[in-house]
This record gives sequence, C-alpha cells and structure tokens, in this order.
Amino acid sequence: MQVYLDLLRDVIANGEDREDRTGVGVRSVFGRQIRLDLAAGFPLLTTKRVHFKSVVGELLWFLSGSTDNNQLKGQGIRIWDPWAIENGQLGPIYGAQWRSWVCPDGRTIDQLAELLEAIRTRPHSRRLVVSAWNVADLPDESLSPQDNVRQGKMALAPCHCLFQFYVSGGRLYCQLYQRSADLFIGVPFNIASYALLTHLIAQQCDLKPGEFIHTFGDLHLYHNHLNDGIVYEQLQRTPRPLPRLVLKRRPPSLFDYRVEDIALEGYDPHPTIPAPVAV
Repeated sequence: MQVYLDLLRDVIANGEDREDRTGVGVRSVFGRQIRLDLAAGFPLLTTKRVHFKSVVGELLWFLSGSTDNNQLKGQGIRIWDPWAIENGQLGPIYGAQWRSWVCPDGRTIDQLAELLEAIRTRPHSRRLVVSAWNVADLPDESLSPQDNVRQGKMALAPCHCLFQFYVSGGRLYCQLYQRSADLFIGVPFNIASYALLTHLIAQQCDLKPGEFIHTFGDLHLYHNHLNDGIVYEQLQRTPRPLPRLVLKRRPPSLFDYRVEDIALEGYDPHPTIPAPVAV
C-alpha cells in the first residue's frame, strides 16, 4: 500500500505542528483522500503487522450493537480499555448509533438494517448513508471519557463518523468520512475495518466489492510517533503483496457473522512497530 506511505510523507512534509486534546501534540494536514480497489487485494498494511483478529472482533462487535467493552476483552481485544468505565460500558458509541439511534419520541432506528434493505431494493438511492455523529450524545470535552459515560454520553466522539455506499455495475463502493485520523496507529485499522464491512455487505447483497474511498478531515501524526523507531522506520520498508480475504460462509444476515467465518490468505507483513496510544 504505497498510497499509505505517501500519506505519511505528505503529513511530515506539509503538516502544521499543533496542540491537541491529548496533550501529546500532532503534525496535521486537512482534507486528503485515498482510493483502494478491493479487487486488487485486501488492503491490510504490509509495512507493519496489523492485528487482523482485532479488526474482525471490533467490527463484529459494532455490528452487534454492543457498547460493552467486556465482550471485546473476552476475546483478548483491549483497544477500548482506556475509555471504558468499571463495568465495561463506553456509552452510546458506534454500535449504539449504527443499530439503535434514539429518536425524540423514544423509537430507535437500526441504520444498518435500513441500509441493507435500501441497497437491495433501491440501489441507486443517494441515501445509502450511516452516521455515528449524533450531536446529542457527543461527550463533553471538559470531562474525562469515564465521567462522560457515567452521564450517558459517548466515551469518545466518533472519529470515523459517516459512511456512504454506491452501487454501480454489480459492485459496491464505500466512502468513509473520518473527521480525525491518527495516521500511524488508527488509519491502517480503519482502512481494514471498512474494507471488511464493504466485503460483508456486498456478500449479503449479492454484489462484488468495488472501491473503498477514504476521505480525511484532520489527518495527523502524533509527535511521539515522529522518530526513527516508529514512523521513519516504517518509511524504510517496502510494501509487500496484499493478502486475500476469505469469507468461509454466507450467514443469514449481516449480523450473524462469526470471527471464524473470516480469514486472510497470503498475509506476509513486516514486523510489528510498537507505538504509544494517545488517550
């Protein structure tokens, strides 16, 4: 994925050094876009190992509608630990918004179920959109993630906040808008997650995967990643061939996939590059 390395070079060369919510500081650019043809291979970064089990586990957790971090921890996935409260709750984050958006009259909307129905019955609709940006549920930036959860708010405002599908020539295209993007740690994970989501929805709707288009708002590298052992180490590495995604069965619905249904063939990445997470 040379396009990812090009993004790293772009932020390094053209970014502005800024303070940020975490206090770590970032180098940031605004407004970038990449396009990845999913027929060319599954876009899992090869210049460092990305933990695909965590990608799958988190996505299926979102699809279930859960916001209970204990379900992830039970699979050995700890990516949401810094934001959860004692009982594992994270507030109305992605799963809640995707599957049970609360209306003023108390009804809930399952955005994903409605999306699949629309793709099947109105594939040319311009409303094949799912949003996690529910202003009423956004956290108060003056409070800790845990205190926000205790007040019924999201632990963390959604970074990948809106996605839209498009059907053309029997292929399913997905465009993600990501308002805030941690280029070293988060973006490789986000690319893989939405590529996987596109594959799953395409299978459920009798389509082939098309392109994944990733549109960024604030795209940044944390200052503590800009060193020879992290970002510059990755830039010394040559991308390897992309792996192939294998879906071992077609379950009855999008919400019935299991971890063991999803596998990769031919994933041969360079070694992991550890890096600190800014909370």
